[in-house]
Amino acid sequence: MPERAGAVRPIRSARYAIVASRWNPRIVDALVSGAVDALREHGVDDAAIDVVRVPGAWEIPLAAARLAAAAKHAAIIALGCIVRGDTRHYEEVADGCAQGLMRTALDFRVPVLNGVLAVEMYADAEARSGGKHGNKGRDVALAALEMADLMVQLGND
Repeated sequence: MPERAGAVRPIRSARYAIVASRWNPRIVDALVSGAVDALREHGVDDAAIDVVRVPGAWEIPLAAARLAAAAKHAAIIALGCIVRGDTRHYEEVADGCAQGLMRTALDFRVPVLNGVLAVEMYADAEARSGGKHGNKGRDVALAALEMADLMVQLGND
């Protein structure tokens, strides 16, 4: 039985986009650094990495959709941090962002990786942005490389 899987390697001459919120900058900047470092370590040149900053997580899907529509990137990496507060706003933003990112991926047939942390407490975000649980920015960047490679294997069907 044939099986296909992407490899964690860059596509020659491809561009990769990172869409990151400015909200919770200490966390998000660490996620961006982790993503950029992972891309570099796997052979992506700085000139092939576009970082786009938006105000918050709510705005990430729109920027990702605009990038996807331009069809210039092999993958789009979304990074942000939403911390639960005392209102429903947390759920609305986290769910809306995730749904918007999925819609973008499906509508434009480009890998859109969700590295937007939705956490209960700020300490949870610290643990996932370079702390005891690693760096999720790095993790989604590696998944972006793998998915971009898989999309090339699967072709334009």
